[in-house]
Amino acid sequence: MSSTTPVITTGLIAAAGQRRLLDGPLGALLALPAEATDGRLSVVIHDIAPRTLGAPIHTHRNEDEYSYVLEGLIGVQVGDRDYEARAGDTVAKPRGIPHAFWNPTDHPARFVEIITPGGFQEYFPGVGAAFGPDGPDFAALVAVAARFELAVDFASIPMLVERHGLRLG
Repeated sequence: MSSTTPVITTGLIAAAGQRRLLDGPLGALLALPAEATDGRLSVVIHDIAPRTLGAPIHTHRNEDEYSYVLEGLIGVQVGDRDYEARAGDTVAKPRGIPHAFWNPTDHPARFVEIITPGGFQEYFPGVGAAFGPDGPDFAALVAVAARFELAVDFASIPMLVERHGLRLG
């Protein structure tokens, strides 16, 4: 646990100035680190550009994710079903269930991701480091996913892009 991040015992305001941008193609913003919740959860804010794939089909071994849409609309595949979540909607993506998400519209989308238990927020800088000027280094992406026990179906990318009229972020 970081000595600069207090553990919540009686209350905590995670000040906007203390948020940390997590490198990566999604531009994730860490709103509440796992260290502040004694590892119980972390909170990340994602912005998704119009017509952009946020994440291919992937399955978490250890984490549950809950997405609350703040702005716009996000497309989500959970298991074998596709959903559209609008501002005010919440999507549950349980561990062990394959899921993906994207922005199918011509307008930006933003959502808050609550991840339990905490700690997965460190995945995003690892993904960011795997993206260079010539595109992603798939070996590095596989290594980052393995470190977080995340099964990523890279073969789902062309299918999702074509089916939903997307581009890669």
